[in-house]
Amino acid sequence: MPATASTRTALRRGIVAAAALPLLIGALASCGYGSEATKDEPKAADAADAGKKLSASEVRIGYFPNLTHATALVGLQEGLIEKELSGTKIKPQSFNAGPSEIEALNGGSLDIGFIGPSPSINGYVKSKGSNLRIISGSASGGVKLVVNPDKIKTLDDLKGKKIATPQKGNTQDVAFLNWISEKGWKVDPESGKGDVSVVRTDNKVTPDAFKQGSIDGAWVPEPTASKLVSDGGSVLLDETALWPDKKFVITNIIVSQKFLEEHPDVVEAVLRGTVKTNEWIHANQDKAKASANARLEAEGGKPLDPKVIDPAWPSIAITDDPLAATLKTQSEWAVKAKLIEQPDLAGIYDLTLLNKVLKAAGKPEVSDAGLGAK
Repeated sequence: MPATASTRTALRRGIVAAAALPLLIGALASCGYGSEATKDEPKAADAADAGKKLSASEVRIGYFPNLTHATALVGLQEGLIEKELSGTKIKPQSFNAGPSEIEALNGGSLDIGFIGPSPSINGYVKSKGSNLRIISGSASGGVKLVVNPDKIKTLDDLKGKKIATPQKGNTQDVAFLNWISEKGWKVDPESGKGDVSVVRTDNKVTPDAFKQGSIDGAWVPEPTASKLVSDGGSVLLDETALWPDKKFVITNIIVSQKFLEEHPDVVEAVLRGTVKTNEWIHANQDKAKASANARLEAEGGKPLDPKVIDPAWPSIAITDDPLAATLKTQSEWAVKAKLIEQPDLAGIYDLTLLNKVLKAAGKPEVSDAGLGAK
């Protein structure tokens, strides 16, 4: 029987509906509602937040392949920082020395960096306070004096020996020079020659130099310190013993002032990520250690041996607090060692966004020790 006009219309509607059905199912699946959704898909509320685009399409974050930069290692490895960025992409950059990271920040090729206090001070002073701000803490501790126990048995035995530090004027170098001066010994800060020979040696080279006997020990951060112990060294001093409350800043988070002024929403999102990363590290110590090691493996080609990472990990305290008063002390040490002139550090900190994030998370705010931006 010939189809009526109404029948033909109904057939056409049915065909259109059938054709649209796979598209609808695919759309639902891609939104996390269909059978293809995975456990990593965001919930509806998270997806809505993720849709709020931030003011920069990319943020360039620098860090060192050191355990003292665990916030960066774990935060990047687990995607905890990226999760807060609402589509803004992270461009990670690895550095081996503070001056090169400061140069990248001042040169405009880096936006945010994890770095030690001495390079932060130097970078701030050289730019006359115009190029960076410290916006958060990241880690405390994790620095040890490791020596050859056959040559050095007591601290007094260091006199006349060759002790490595990572770099002239870096955080460990400044601390060691200050310790030497408090012993009443003399060392030229430029050459490193004196009652103790301070041998500035890249952390990558230090273990081989120690095994070959060209140095007798080293004042170094983790994991280098534990590598030396695994090669037969002995911990003669943990730097935490020299500080009140056994706390001192070893890693800050810094930002380009230009980036902070132009993209405060991105900086705040990164800080939300670092605060959540630190919280996750504290709650998942074993997983966090494995995560940091996985990131180090990706950086250097092989993971740290358990006999290195297992003793190194617990010696580092992960913290949001920049421990600003200890940075002030470290700057005084650098002045005393004649590595820098008396710096004006007023304005080196801007903890406004960090304290906003901490308050929203129900955590106590932190202090800038009177060195905040006016």
